Amino acid sequence: MHKLLITSFLILVTSVSFSQITKKKDTLKTEVISVEKPYAPTISDAFKVRSNPSIENETKNLAKEKVNYSIFSVPVASTFTPSKGKAQNIARGPKERLYENYISAGYGNFNTPFGEAFLHSGDKKNNDYGIFLNHLSSEGGIKDLLLDDNFSDSKIDIYYKQFDRDYNWQINAGGQYKLQNYYGLPSNVVFNDAFIGAMDEKQIYKTIYGGGKISFEDSFFQGATAEIVNFSDDYNTNEIRLMVKPKLEFPISSEKINGEFLIDLISGRFKQSYTDGKDVNYSFLNLGFNPNFEIIRENLTINLGAKLFYVNDLEHKNTDYYAYPNVKASVKMIDDVLILVAGVTGDLVQNSYKDFADENPFISPTLNILQTDKQYRAYAGTKGKLASNIGYNFNVSHTSEKNKPFFIQNQTKTDGTIAVEKAYEAGNSFGVVYDNLKTLGFFGEISIDASKEFDFTGTINYANYTMDSQLEAWNLPTMTATISADYQNKNWFAGAKLFYNGETNDFVIPYGLTSEDGRILKNESYLDLNLNGGYVFSDRLTVFAKINNALGEKYHRFLNYQVQTLQILGGLTYKFDL
Repeated sequence: MHKLLITSFLILVTSVSFSQITKKKDTLKTEVISVEKPYAPTISDAFKVRSNPSIENETKNLAKEKVNYSIFSVPVASTFTPSKGKAQNIARGPKERLYENYISAGYGNFNTPFGEAFLHSGDKKNNDYGIFLNHLSSEGGIKDLLLDDNFSDSKIDIYYKQFDRDYNWQINAGGQYKLQNYYGLPSNVVFNDAFIGAMDEKQIYKTIYGGGKISFEDSFFQGATAEIVNFSDDYNTNEIRLMVKPKLEFPISSEKINGEFLIDLISGRFKQSYTDGKDVNYSFLNLGFNPNFEIIRENLTINLGAKLFYVNDLEHKNTDYYAYPNVKASVKMIDDVLILVAGVTGDLVQNSYKDFADENPFISPTLNILQTDKQYRAYAGTKGKLASNIGYNFNVSHTSEKNKPFFIQNQTKTDGTIAVEKAYEAGNSFGVVYDNLKTLGFFGEISIDASKEFDFTGTINYANYTMDSQLEAWNLPTMTATISADYQNKNWFAGAKLFYNGETNDFVIPYGLTSEDGRILKNESYLDLNLNGGYVFSDRLTVFAKINNALGEKYHRFLNYQVQTLQILGGLTYKFDL
């Protein structure tokens, strides 16, 4: 299966690229020559080579967009940890000189080294190639733990881009090596020294990927993206996924008809289930088509579309069809002051081991992988500006999903003295259960640009869950909220983000008992305050500092998994040209 996927991927990318490159052009006809500024790639371009997100317009605020750059990511240490990027925010003052390469390095408590680099070169008119490197690790140090809580996360991404008159294309490849530990032993069990000494709590996630992208100018064939990802772990789990997305667009008068196709093939195997140790295999082929008809007027925007899927469960020899609405509308009632938005959308979500591990690295390699049928999400709301510098966005929604996944703690296989075969069998890992879920939700956002140097944003999410069979929506909070502020002047920059996560529920079955004897345990709500700041010495040199979990809270992101308390990291960023 893996060889077939790789061969199909190479044939597809090669055929698309060469079919366009060999196209003959008439050089004799008279043309108007437009001189345009050559493409000047930036660091942000390099960060986007792996993914091509589709942004939902209905939640976009009319206030001007902010670009928030931060230093590093701490997967275990703090719930809200910044994504990779430069330590320096974009300055709002006089335009600074932009350098095309940078190196960042820092060090923090809990013995936390950090390093990041982006290097690229090429002919700006014709091509660009480069490499991105990132590393963050920690020796741990959470008090009163019986097992190691160290972690490490290393990434590499290389790419090549080619720019031509009628089309552009790129290829990229990379990998990630991520070490975690199943350190969250239950506190109500007494583990003896022999048991702890025999435990090997380490888990390693490995990702290798390659992909490509091609886009065309002035053509009904807008382009295509393709990516193949191999994901594995330290327990001989292996998952491979191929995704190809061609896109078409046809203008009709002042309107547009566009359509995106999807080929999504995933195949994986767990070497053991949690209960009987047998192999768990899964394979799905998803073929999708998403046609849309866009109507754009001065005060009205309407999208009439649908999402159609053909699904083949290759492991169980089953096929199925799904159809979802994709209808959105927005009406300007009072210019940019009051805009009404509404819509009904749906989707088929292909769950994967990699996605689950990215969200919760403490899951066991014994999962049942299914698809989530997101039947519909109906929403209505309003957005706009209360003043020239104050934006708002509010909406209510109702969502219906079949086979919604929930993380739930695996039942322990030991009383603290009986040795376990696998490190995740001691009540310190999570499985996945599925149920049908209906959600009544509310979202609100306020953004304020107080001055050229200072801006403020506040958001709130509330959800009311209704389940079919499960007692609770396990490990889903009913409320989350954020308050963030950023300050920037010529040399100084600073930011703060306060995050609130409401309490969550998990279901625990004591050793040797059945589910009838299980009990619901609550994970308390918490506040997490993250701070960052720095000083720009010159266009080349910046010093930065980052404080995560500044309140020093000993909260648990998942049951029995306490995060690191106060985390401080500082370092330097140096920018340069090759």
